[in-house]
Amino acid sequence: MSSNSDNINLIAAFAEFKEFKNIDREVLMRILIDVFRHAIIKKYGSDENFDVIVNPDKGDVEIFRWRTIVEDGQVEDPNKEIAYSEALRIEPDFEIGEQLSEEIKLSDFGRREILTIRQNLNSKVQEYEKDSIYRKYKDRVGELVTGEVHQVFKKEILVLDDENIELIMPKGEMIPSDHYRKGDSVRAVILRVNMVNNKPEIILSRTAPEFLERLLELEVPEIYDGLITIRKIVRVPGERAKVAVESYDDRIDPVGACVGMKGSRIHSIVRELRNENIDVIPWSNNPELFIKRALNPAKVSDIKIDETHKRAEVYMKPDQVALAIGKGGHNIKLAGMLTGFEIDVYRDSDEEYLDDVDLQEFSDEIDQWIIDILKSVGLDTARSVLNLSVQELVKRTDLEEETINEIRRILQAEFE
Repeated sequence: MSSNSDNINLIAAFAEFKEFKNIDREVLMRILIDVFRHAIIKKYGSDENFDVIVNPDKGDVEIFRWRTIVEDGQVEDPNKEIAYSEALRIEPDFEIGEQLSEEIKLSDFGRREILTIRQNLNSKVQEYEKDSIYRKYKDRVGELVTGEVHQVFKKEILVLDDENIELIMPKGEMIPSDHYRKGDSVRAVILRVNMVNNKPEIILSRTAPEFLERLLELEVPEIYDGLITIRKIVRVPGERAKVAVESYDDRIDPVGACVGMKGSRIHSIVRELRNENIDVIPWSNNPELFIKRALNPAKVSDIKIDETHKRAEVYMKPDQVALAIGKGGHNIKLAGMLTGFEIDVYRDSDEEYLDDVDLQEFSDEIDQWIIDILKSVGLDTARSVLNLSVQELVKRTDLEEETINEIRRILQAEFE
């Protein structure tokens, strides 16, 4: 029997093994045996008469070949048979017909064969690693994950999870005001897992509705316990989100539970989402009621619904229109996405507003770009602008105070 130093020591021969930490020992042993049997078949033509023993503690492989002792000159297959005189040189008390076992050393394989074994081992292990990463993450789509930013590129960031597996977050899956530096901690949801060029690609998202859903589950025990159900989430990432919730227990107020005392529960989520406004709305199967709730904080006076074409005509007092439309039109857009209805907002035709004038009529006195800004926040008539204070107008439009004053002066003149 050879001394241990002649064993095929893998720790020495295959130093890169230390890096394969995502592989359990059993699998590694299976791969090792597989690769060595492959090498034996290539060298000796068959592996039937070989034992391959892996010793994971020492990191070595022992290979034994069994041959039958035959009379001199009777050897037909030198891989499976050995001449009597040769066997006696190994041990003097052998007899014909007995089985002789001898160890094959790593040096018995040529240098090129050793290189091939190494390459095969490497590619088999990497293949297994890729496969196991893919399988592991494929089952975790929709889960929340925390990682560390490893590299920041123009179109994406590279994030490492706690096992140093690479995850990718494309620019389009980040909230517009997200800015990351190397070393930052990042929370996101696993959006999808693809195999690209035989390599698993794990895509993260902070803009997906599921991200907000997971955060709510973390903060609101009643959701996690199933007492409150999230029926639907729609978002304009970083700006506004609407969440429709339902409770199966009459004693639980689903909106109150989600928002928490003085907004304590929702607050940390708003911070994580870069100050995204979150409206929590009680779900309803009644489209009229649901649309009214979805347009919050605006108050609706009347509503006409066309179920067939999924359209809703909503009437409200003129001072509510801007609220219904919201900054950048987000409120009405999200209400439509949440309810599945195309929503058109109309002003109540109260007498005092019959003499209102469309802003477009003032295009000779007010710059078109200013009119466009006012319209984008739901102000499209003279009175709708005049009904709001200067401060409120500055806040909604981001226009200068003196510009606002000048606009008001022009519009006021119309009614004097």
